[in-house]
Amino acid sequence: MPKPNKTEHHKKAMLDALQKTLSNVTASCKKVGIGRTTYYDWLSNDPDFAKEVDNIKEMRLDYIEGKLMQGIDGGNMTAIIFALKTQGKHRGYVERQEITGQDNMPLKVNVEVVRKDE
Repeated sequence: MPKPNKTEHHKKAMLDALQKTLSNVTASCKKVGIGRTTYYDWLSNDPDFAKEVDNIKEMRLDYIEGKLMQGIDGGNMTAIIFALKTQGKHRGYVERQEITGQDNMPLKVNVEVVRKDE
């Protein structure tokens, strides 16, 4: 079995660090000893690396959702309101902003579409 080269070793170490830091790029780069530019170059040019990073980001999102649910279970009103505003829109849990003109009268807006090639 061929020995992984230095770059592959660093990529593996970076993925491990991203998992431990919940996708904190700066902290992970510092742990591995690489620059952020190198990380973003790998992300752009190595589809397998990018896929693994996406998987780690999904794990982070699962973790965050778990913390949100803990807050909801604990009666944290901010967590409850946030969950309803983001997941309960179809039931009317949404903030709406109404913009009016002078004397609270509706605004009349005219939109003109101009093509650049004309």
